[in-house]
Amino acid sequence: MNLEKIREMTDLELEAELKKMKNELFNLRFQHVTGQLENPIRMRDLRRDVARVKTVIREKELAAEQPSA
Repeated sequence: MNLEKIREMTDLELEAELKKMKNELFNLRFQHVTGQLENPIRMRDLRRDVARVKTVIREKELAAEQPSA
């Protein structure tokens, strides 16, 4: 997922996407432990996407806290 697409999302969409990604990451970790994971690179990519979403959420929080001058 690219950063521009993430930045265009609303707060609710970001939270929903984050929840979906975390659930998928949990499932991938479970598959990895049981030896059923076919594409381990997907775990890395998903962790990075989660970090991107969290970063954008935090950026929006900080922007909302700034008093408009």
